[in-house]
Amino acid sequence: MTLGQKIRELREQAGLKQRELAYQLGIGEGFLSKVENDQKPLKREDLTKLNELFKIPIEELESLWLANKLYSIVRDEESALTALKVAEEQVKYKSLKNA
Repeated sequence: MTLGQKIRELREQAGLKQRELAYQLGIGEGFLSKVENDQKPLKREDLTKLNELFKIPIEELESLWLANKLYSIVRDEESALTALKVAEEQVKYKSLKNA
């Protein structure tokens, strides 16, 4: 699931229209539509607003946000999966080293 899909799901479960959620986030309705369709990125600070509105763990929102960011970087690369695996190992190594 992408961040945009998650936002749409949360909005629909809450019975909100796009314009209502867009207003609460302080963004345009057209921009929110593009976020929900994974055509535009949401700002990281908007995750806190979503967390407060929908009572969803901020860690879940941040994971989806970061995944979208990573995907936008590697999506057209032939060795994307290999690069992501290497990055995963680097993160694991750094976590172990700092523990």
